[in-house]
Amino acid sequence: MLYLSEEDVRELLPMREAIRLMAEAFYALGHGSAINQPRRRLILTTGAALHSMAASYGDYFGTKFYSTHPKYGAYFYFVLYDARTAEPLAWMEANALGQIRTGAATGYVADLLANPQAETLGIIGSGFQARTQVEAIRAVRDIRTVRVWSRDAEKRARFAAQAGGEVAKSAEDAVGGAQIVVTATNASEPVLQDGWVAPGAFIAAMGANRPASRELPAQLVRRAGLVVVDSLEQAKIEAGDLILADCWQNVRELHTVQRHFDADRVTIFKSLGICVEDVAAAAHVYDRAKLTPERFADRNRARH
Repeated sequence: MLYLSEEDVRELLPMREAIRLMAEAFYALGHGSAINQPRRRLILTTGAALHSMAASYGDYFGTKFYSTHPKYGAYFYFVLYDARTAEPLAWMEANALGQIRTGAATGYVADLLANPQAETLGIIGSGFQARTQVEAIRAVRDIRTVRVWSRDAEKRARFAAQAGGEVAKSAEDAVGGAQIVVTATNASEPVLQDGWVAPGAFIAAMGANRPASRELPAQLVRRAGLVVVDSLEQAKIEAGDLILADCWQNVRELHTVQRHFDADRVTIFKSLGICVEDVAAAAHVYDRAKLTPERFADRNRARH
């Protein structure tokens, strides 16, 4: 079984390729040639939790599992299998895998639904997921201005410098007038207000994935012309933004959505991160790694 590190994943999974893979994975999901199993969680009284999810796509299937603790961090792994034989093919460190595929999913949906002339991106959050969100949106739109806001002044200044953006004076300043808005936080309560978001804006809300947590206020969710989710089944379990708004009539699964832009209404992508995205991305990493087996020979011999 091939072992692949975070560095391997970053090298073998460029963002533009990852966006293409997300398009293919959701096409497969819509046409019955992929299967997705929602995330499950084992939560301990210590605060630690084990999260697991599974999916199949094409010639592969796999599972991602990760442990988290609010004080001590998170540890991500992915195992890829052969769909015909059930043979385990690769074990991957999967923090980078998750960041890239999550950003790529946002990039794919933004390419379908955001203003084709979008130039301004407002992002709330400056953590480990924010970088790939910016990278993916830049891959599909000619973004000239990135405005950053987060609670930690040092982190937002550092992230703005890394992203080639500017530090906003407030969350409202980051969002106001932006054609594309990203929320990438660990907040449990809304991080923006309905009145800050202009008609025609595309919002990618990817931070909250617990039923009692949300980044968006209910009024904003309810006035959106379209809310897209990667999985309706998973959204009904953990999309607090929608559960707390009690608003499902304008929600559509991504694989049913066609390219269009609504200049008069807000469009929201509630990103939860589903395992078919991981399988598609991991399969690509594995296929590319197989092209240079000598590169991994010594490392994998040492692990046996």
